[in-house]
Amino acid sequence: MKVLILNGSPHVNGNTAISLQEMVKVFQQENIEVEMINVGNKAIRGCMGCNACGETGKCVFNDEVNEIAQKFEQADGLVLGTPVYYACVNGTLEALCQRLFYSSHFDKTMKVGASVVIARRGGCSATFDALNKFFTISGMPVASSQYWNSVHGGAPGDVNEDEEGLQTVRVLARNMAFLMKSIALGKEKYGLPAKEDHLWTNFIR
Repeated sequence: MKVLILNGSPHVNGNTAISLQEMVKVFQQENIEVEMINVGNKAIRGCMGCNACGETGKCVFNDEVNEIAQKFEQADGLVLGTPVYYACVNGTLEALCQRLFYSSHFDKTMKVGASVVIARRGGCSATFDALNKFFTISGMPVASSQYWNSVHGGAPGDVNEDEEGLQTVRVLARNMAFLMKSIALGKEKYGLPAKEDHLWTNFIR
């Protein structure tokens, strides 16, 4: 089994990385392969709404997004980690996720998603909610923990003092591992849920 972790912080060894490393340790204990990619320090532009991906199955901008899409397709779970910027997701990670989920056309059903957010003080819940929406529109079960997945720290290394926050992400990793393994067993016995043709409507007709 494999988990892909995207670190949305521009600081590759900052508080977000420290928090995500708690999950890495647990995944390794659970014999789950894990790869963490630092994306917050990349120059990733936003979606242009050109819909070229509808024909090609990949983004017209051939950058890290298309590379990550290939890794995401092979993974059983995806973790998104971000610092809180103005009570929201780091802009680079937001741009990446919008393009990644929209342009990649492989089936994400029953891949497990989890998000981790880090803030000095406020904005964690709003950021946590924004990240989880990428999973819930894609048929991905969202792993939960003992609390909302937030860790607090301002200066580099501060999160090491948030014992409850770090415990929360460790519990998250264990729950995520259990869920991925359980889904794998379920797929062997029952397969994936039956699908209906998608019905597209809007609110003006």
